[in-house]
Amino acid sequence: MNSKHLLLTALSVSVLTFCNTEKSKQTNQEESQKMTQSNENIAAPICKKKPTTFTNHGVKRTDDYYWLNNRENVEVIDYLNNENNYTKKKMAKTEQLQSELFKEMKARIKEDDSSVPYFKNGYYYKTKFDKGSEYPIFCRATKEDFSDLEVFLDCNELAKDQDYFDIGGLSISPNNEILAYCTDLVSRRMYTIQFKNLKTGKHYKESIINNEGSLAWANDNKTLFYGIQDSESLRSYQIFKHTLATDPEKDSLIFEEKDDTFGCFVYRSKSGKYITISSYSTLTDEYQFVSTDTPDAAFKVFQQREKGLEYTISHYKDKFFIKTNKDKATNFQLMECPENATSKENWTTLIANRTETLLDDFELFENHLVLSEITNGLTNIRIINHTSHEDYYLPFNDETYIAYPSRNPDFNTNKLRVSYTSLTTPSMIYDFNMDTKEETILKQAEVVGGYNSNEYQSKRIWATARDGIKVPISLVYKKGTKLDGTAPLLQYAYGSYGSSTLPSFSSTRLSLLNRGFIYAIAHIRGGEEMGRQWYEDGKMLKKKNTFNDFIDCSKHLIAEKYTSAAHLYAMGGSAGGLLMGVIVNDAPELYNGVLAAVPFVDVMNTMLDESIPLTTGEYDEWGNPNEKLYFDYMLSYSPYDQVKRQAYPNMLVTTGLHDSQVQYWEPAKWVAKLRDYKTNNSVLLLETNMKAGHGGASGRFEYLKEIALEYAFMIGLEEGLIEN
Repeated sequence: MNSKHLLLTALSVSVLTFCNTEKSKQTNQEESQKMTQSNENIAAPICKKKPTTFTNHGVKRTDDYYWLNNRENVEVIDYLNNENNYTKKKMAKTEQLQSELFKEMKARIKEDDSSVPYFKNGYYYKTKFDKGSEYPIFCRATKEDFSDLEVFLDCNELAKDQDYFDIGGLSISPNNEILAYCTDLVSRRMYTIQFKNLKTGKHYKESIINNEGSLAWANDNKTLFYGIQDSESLRSYQIFKHTLATDPEKDSLIFEEKDDTFGCFVYRSKSGKYITISSYSTLTDEYQFVSTDTPDAAFKVFQQREKGLEYTISHYKDKFFIKTNKDKATNFQLMECPENATSKENWTTLIANRTETLLDDFELFENHLVLSEITNGLTNIRIINHTSHEDYYLPFNDETYIAYPSRNPDFNTNKLRVSYTSLTTPSMIYDFNMDTKEETILKQAEVVGGYNSNEYQSKRIWATARDGIKVPISLVYKKGTKLDGTAPLLQYAYGSYGSSTLPSFSSTRLSLLNRGFIYAIAHIRGGEEMGRQWYEDGKMLKKKNTFNDFIDCSKHLIAEKYTSAAHLYAMGGSAGGLLMGVIVNDAPELYNGVLAAVPFVDVMNTMLDESIPLTTGEYDEWGNPNEKLYFDYMLSYSPYDQVKRQAYPNMLVTTGLHDSQVQYWEPAKWVAKLRDYKTNNSVLLLETNMKAGHGGASGRFEYLKEIALEYAFMIGLEEGLIEN
C-alpha cells in the first residue's frame, strides 16, 4: 500500500510534463484549448473519447469514457488533476469565503472535548480529543471520576505522517489485558488488525490484513474471531480464528460465504455468552453461533437462510429474542425462542407486526426490553419491564426530532442511555432510569461561541407526490428569513436501502442558516421513515418513486414560496448521488445548483460488472440487470446513460480516488459526458480527493474544508462569485 501511495505521488508530480507532451500530440481543436488565468474565460478540461461498446439483451451501449476505469493509468490521474485545477480556478473568487466558512465551522467545535463515559466489564471508557488534535484518544479507568485514567490508544500517534487514517473495529479481551484494533491508511475500508498488550504497552508482532472491521474475543483471552474481505470485490466473505502470538498465516478458516450476493461479519453477544456470525444480503439473513467458552467447537446455525426471511437475534438468559419479518410481518415483529431450539418453528410472538409502526430495533437488559419504533416518520422509545410487564414510552415534544438508545454495553443495569437531537437542538445524551423514570442529563453538545435555539424555526410539512402519496419534509431556518420565494434553500435526501434520513442538529449547517438559507430534508420513498412499505415502494421496479418524490417535494417547496427555481439547491451522496443524477436529467429547470457527492451514476456498467466492489450484493436493491426486465428498467433511469442534450443546472460533483463504495470513475465519466452534452454554459465542477475514499477526508477538522467548498459553491452562485 505504501508503494501505491508513492506511485500516485510520482504521477501527480509528473502531471504537467505529461500533459504538455500529450497536448502536443492532440489535433482536436477542443482538446488543444489551454486554460487561462482569467476567471471569465477558463477552458474546461476536455476528456478524450475512446469508445467501448457493450451489448446486453440486444441493446447496444457505447461508453466513450470507459477508459477512465484505471486508477493506475497516468493519463487518468492527469485528467483528474486537471479537473481539480479547473475547479480551483472557477472557485477562485470564493477562496476567502471558503476560508471564512472553515474558520467559523471549526470555531463552533469544542476542541478539548470528550465523550460521555460508559461502563463495561469493570472499566469506565471514554474518548477524548485534545485541543488541535484531529483524531480520538481512547481512555479507560476503574474509577468513575477517571482519577486513574489510562490512555490505551492515541490515534494521533498512529496517524502521524499518514495522508489518511481511520480507526475501525476495536475490542478488548474479557480479562481487560489485550487490545485488538483495526486501522485503514488508504480509505478503502480494508483494515489491518494489530494487537497491544495493555499491561506492558507493547504491541505483538503479528498483524492481519484485509479485515472488514469485525472482531470478537473468546473467553480464553487468546482466541480472536475476525472477518476478511476480498481484496478486489471488497465483499466480506470469510471468518477466521486467530490465536494470539501466533502466525496469522496459520489461522483457521471458520466460515466462508459462498453466495456472492451475501456478506458476513462476526461479533460477541451483549450477554457475553456467544460468538455470532451473521450472513446477510439485502433481503435474507442467517446466523450461527458458538459459546465463548468453547471457541474450538463447531458453530450451530440459528435458522437456515430462506430467501426473503430477514431476522436479527440477541441472547437473553436461556433464550433468544428475534426481530423478523417472518409470516409477512412487513414492519417486523419481535419473537423469542429457547436457546437450545432456535429454528423458526420454535419462535413465538412477543410484539406483533403493526401496520402503522415500524419496529426499527431493540435493546436487551437484565430487567428491561427497549424497543425503537418509527410511527408517522417520528422515532419513539418504548420500555417494557420483563417481570411486571409495565409498558410505556419516553416523552418527546419537538415537532421533528431523533431519539434512540445510545451506547448501552452493560447488560446488568436499569439505566438506559439515550441520545436526542432535533434540527434546532444540539445532540444531548442522558441516562433514563427505567424503574424510577428519572432523567439525568449527562451532556449536551456545546456550540462554541454561543447558540440560541430560539433564533431558529423547525417544522414538518407534507408534499403530495404525483401518485397522491403524502411525503414528509423537515425544515429548519433562522427566524426572520423571508418565506416569499426569494430565500435560497438546500434540499437534501438519500432514499435507498431503507436508510431513514432523520432530522438531526448540525453546527456546520448554521453557516448556511445564518446566511439566509433554508434547509430541507425530503423523506422520500426508499427510506423507512414511514414504515417498511415506504422502503419497498422505493426500490427495484418501483425505484422511480424515489426520484419522483424528490422532484415533487421541490415543486411543493417552490409552490409554497419557501424558495424558487432560481434559488433552489439539491444535494445527495452515494445512492443519494444517483438521485441527483436522475433529477438533473428529468427536471433540470427546478434547480439553480446541484451537489452530488460520491454519486452512484453509472448504474448499468457497475451492476453488470460483478468484479466491482459490492455489485452482487446489490441485486435485491436495484435488480439484476442480467435479467431483461430489470435491465430495461434500470437503463431507463441510469443517470450516465440518460444524459441528454439539454440545459443543466450548475453542478459540483465530488469523489475520492480510493472510494470503496462508488468507484471514482463513475462521477468522472459522468462529468465528462455532461460537459459534452449540456447545451448551456452552466458551471460544472469535479473535485477528486486524491488521498481519500467514500467518506472523504479523515480527521476531525479536515472534512470541514470539503463542507466549506460545498457551501461556498452555493453561496458563490447566490452572490455572483462563480461565473459561467
